[in-house]
Formats: sequence, C-alpha cells, structure tokens
Amino acid sequence: MLLIRSLIFDFLLYTTMLVVGILLSPAAIWSRSGAYWVMKTYSRIIFWYLKVLCGLRVEFRGTVPTGPVIVCSKHMSFLDILMVHYALPRAKLIMKNELKWAPVIGIYALRTGAAPVSRGKKGSAMKQMVNNVKIAQETEPGQLTIFPQGTRVLPGVKSRYKVGAGVLYEQYGNPCYPVATNTGVFWARRSWHRKPGVAVIEFLEPIPAGLPVKEFMERLEDVIETNSDRLMAEAGFKFP
Repeated sequence: MLLIRSLIFDFLLYTTMLVVGILLSPAAIWSRSGAYWVMKTYSRIIFWYLKVLCGLRVEFRGTVPTGPVIVCSKHMSFLDILMVHYALPRAKLIMKNELKWAPVIGIYALRTGAAPVSRGKKGSAMKQMVNNVKIAQETEPGQLTIFPQGTRVLPGVKSRYKVGAGVLYEQYGNPCYPVATNTGVFWARRSWHRKPGVAVIEFLEPIPAGLPVKEFMERLEDVIETNSDRLMAEAGFKFP
C-alpha cells in the first residue's frame, strides 16, 4: 500500500508541476514576485499531497534569514529543495547548469534569479558561479542558496563538502546560515517510497562573515552534519 501511495504521489508531483507551472505562468511573467508566489503555491500543494497520501508532514525550525545572506543546506531529497525554497523569502539557488533546460523547473528557477553552474574544471566553474551570482544579486538581492555537497546524499552517508560554498562566503562577505535536515529518511535518493513521519529542515545559528575559508568550511560541515544526524536520529533512523 505504501508503494502504491508513493507512486500516486510521484504522478501528482510531476503532473501538478506541469499544470501549475503553465496555468500560473502569467503571474511569473508579470513579475519576479509572481514567480516566487507560483513556486510557493506549488510547494504548498506538494506538502498537502505528502500529508494526505503518504502521512508525511513537513516542519520548519529555527530563524529563517531574510536579508542578503548565504544559505548552505544538507541535501538528501527533492523535498529539502522545496522546503528551503518555500521557507526563504527570496531564495536564489546555485544549481547544476543542466537544470536550466528542465521543463518548468528551469524556467522558474531562472526567473527567480538562480545561478547555473557547469560541471567541469574547478577554476572555470567557480568563476562562472561567481559571475552568475553577481548578476543575480545586482538584479535583486536575496538569499544565495547552495547545497555544498553538490548532490543528494543518502542518510548516514558522508560526502565531502565542495569548496563552492567557501568561494561564495569569501567573495560576498555575508553571514552564512547552515541548514540541517532529515528529509532523506522519508524520501531518499532513487527510492520509490515516501514514508510517513515528520520531515524537518532546521535553520541553525549563522556563521559570521570574515572567517578564513578553511575554518569556515570545517565549521560548516561539522554543524550541518552533527545537526542532521540529530534530526535523523529523532526520526528513528538507525545509523550503520
């Protein structure tokens, strides 16, 4: 029964994305605020589907930043992208370049000032990221949002944090808000199951601007991993 409910949810996830994205596109075309409204509306619908079909509720903890800051989040599921973007007033995602060609997702991400980054040589990729972020921030400052592991990670798996977060932190001199999550316990990478429970994202105490990049990266990884492990343990995850 859980698998059937999960498959129904997945069908609704993508069909609703298409329907909402197309029907409400005039709002997104009209203004950037309209694009954010459409994306948050879509997220609310998905959260409702999860609750009704899968018994999975979402919960937001901590103080949500509002100014021009950097947000670095643990990434285990498509759900944490929806939750982080829903919680932040003006999230500007650092995303893989390929996603800008994705139907609906790419159009709305670019409309809200997302910064695409190509995978390739580290130096050129970092330069591209900084240039794209600069353009996005000059248009309308927001919360630069990056998933420092660069990809979804299964619960309990440790994956090295990439230096992109440190580059942004050093370049823009803004405080960084780490975000911990347990979403992968309920909606794991490459799994068909959407399990019941409470999916949490938690905005943690900000890391002040001005630290050396090495110290910042070490502190960022420690605080996100420690608190994500805590949230996963609260959700009943058994570590290997």
